[in-house]
Amino acid sequence: MSDQIHIVEMGPRDGLQNEKTPVSVEARIAFVEALVAAGLNTVEVGAFVSPKAIPQMASSEQVLRGVSHVKDAEFHVLVPNEKGYDAARAAGAKVVSVFAAASEGFSRANINCSIAESIERFKPVLARAKADGVKVRGYVSCVLGCPFDGEIKPKAVADLAVTLWDLGCYEISLGDTIGVGTPVKAKEVLRAVGAELPVGNLAMHFHDTYGQALANLYAGMEEGVRVIDSAAGGLGGCPYAPGATGNVATEDVVYMLEGMGVKTGIDMDRLLATTNEVAGLLGRPPVSRVASALNAKRKRLVKS
Repeated sequence: MSDQIHIVEMGPRDGLQNEKTPVSVEARIAFVEALVAAGLNTVEVGAFVSPKAIPQMASSEQVLRGVSHVKDAEFHVLVPNEKGYDAARAAGAKVVSVFAAASEGFSRANINCSIAESIERFKPVLARAKADGVKVRGYVSCVLGCPFDGEIKPKAVADLAVTLWDLGCYEISLGDTIGVGTPVKAKEVLRAVGAELPVGNLAMHFHDTYGQALANLYAGMEEGVRVIDSAAGGLGGCPYAPGATGNVATEDVVYMLEGMGVKTGIDMDRLLATTNEVAGLLGRPPVSRVASALNAKRKRLVKS
């Protein structure tokens, strides 16, 4: 459990894309720069999707180009198809992500096609990425539950994960998109996927709708998974999960890991300042428990 844990910061993409308040390109670039300065050296910075569908991700090419000067960091961008891949490559993308859902209902609601059809869209992207020397990360959504189909069988998750792996994804991120999972179920899914793929190439992407994300992450760490997706301030949510609080907060993950003796290399003070800055842009306090506690503590110290 004391092994190195790698955190993939999702705030600038999966976090902001679900926020109602738009954030400027300049502010998004500054957000990414601050995250890297805090010690988060793997950041998903945008999505090359239709601005009509997800206006918050408009001008992702400007964001990617705007952070190209940052050294010792790896920047990911989401691409839904070849058109998105073309745009990402033109902006200098070296790592792209593709996504599929473990449930038919969510796949049709989210990207208007079946699971099988979504895989067909990704095949040329992965083939071209391999030829171009571009790394591809694969996301599997709704691994612990779907707002349309209900409970998802672990075998369905494992089968889809294997498909993405066989197509060339170097890492498979398993997402509890609506945050309904609990530790035992998280273990069941991770064991099912881990029986088919190397555990070292799996990641956990757990949302915190029911306050279970940290417990689920701990359960996954017990199964040997060492990559965690999180978002500063708990940014994000899911349009199909009313009340969803978004991704597990990076500050909460760092606090838990450091408390376990796992060194993250992340500067909590800088991370907190970054979280507060982006929360201010959104016009609300961060939902992160750790950020709330540390902010309250600092206010008391200032008053005293």
